[in-house]
Amino acid sequence: MPEMKYVVCVPDGCADEPVAELGGRTPLQAAATPVLDALAARGEVGRAAVIPDGLPPGSDVGNMAILGYDPARYHTGRAPIEAAALGLKLGPDQVAYRCNLVTVGDDGTMVDFAGGHPRSEEAREIIEALQDELGSAEVSFHAGVEYRHIVVAPASWAEADCVPPHDLTGKPAVSPTGPAAPYLQRLMEASRTIVGRFGLNANQIWLWGQGFQPQLPSFASLYGVEAALCSAVDLVRGLGVLTDIEVLDVDGMTAGYDTDYVAQRECALDALADGADLFLIHVEATDEAGHAGDVREKVTALERWDSLILRDLVVGLDRMGPWRLLLLPDHATPLRLKTHTSDPVPYLFVDSSREGPGGIYDEAAVAGLAPVPGHSLMGRLLS
Repeated sequence: MPEMKYVVCVPDGCADEPVAELGGRTPLQAAATPVLDALAARGEVGRAAVIPDGLPPGSDVGNMAILGYDPARYHTGRAPIEAAALGLKLGPDQVAYRCNLVTVGDDGTMVDFAGGHPRSEEAREIIEALQDELGSAEVSFHAGVEYRHIVVAPASWAEADCVPPHDLTGKPAVSPTGPAAPYLQRLMEASRTIVGRFGLNANQIWLWGQGFQPQLPSFASLYGVEAALCSAVDLVRGLGVLTDIEVLDVDGMTAGYDTDYVAQRECALDALADGADLFLIHVEATDEAGHAGDVREKVTALERWDSLILRDLVVGLDRMGPWRLLLLPDHATPLRLKTHTSDPVPYLFVDSSREGPGGIYDEAAVAGLAPVPGHSLMGRLLS
């Protein structure tokens, strides 16, 4: 009998609130998703607390939980996870900071937490200039993807309260506070002259999400299966590196609306056919739309998930034999707020070999259900 195959689908930040432009519906309710609807009708829908109490509602926390690691036990910060994706090994005397390229207005307002979404090649030139002019034996700049980069600094820089830039869109850009804040503020201020001369929308860096590198047991040692993933986001890729999950590159995969959904789907099916037991597909587009407050793009991204990933993913899985699927976002990103929340999110389990109780996959359908810990779902999927 063929071995069971497992797929985890993460439409980043897709959970939302009722939207006036959608007639009081959420994007999940408004989007035309016949495949997702059919899967929900044969599966199990529920509600998951992917963000434990007291932790920030970020993709670092949410995706760690989805992978089956309790963030309350393992989470040390966002930046060190992204640093791992860049191949950076932090010493115990080093702390990593997330380094966004941002646009701050003359009046001190956070105009764009993503600095106009520069291309990675453009951004790399800026990061290299920052390293040449502001880097030192203790402080170093490392280029990531688009607006997302890393600064490695001494451990003495760790104690600071930093507001994520995506929480400040259209609001005053609140500077870091705490013992290490003067170091961060000096570096951010010094970056303005360098970033500004490149003629892009970004005009400075923003430091946040700091932490020391976490120690995570391998996914295979915890769950007894070999896993792989694809994502254009360093945060998710870094979790793969830290847990010894194979991280695959996909031509055409981006962290924006234009990602190649079909290529990501085919990557999953190819990896499963080549021997992987479990594959995680992560797509950032729904989260980007939420941050932008773009109703149309969020609905469109969900419809592309349905028509370009789920439809032929199910067909391909059926050809392989029995399979199980888990689908849920890593957090909610309401269009109204343009940032993440800690609200529980809907999840969907499907087992090809048995009928579930059936249900509807959206926020309202699960609103009355008690949320389960998000990190418990992986164990259930693989049990």
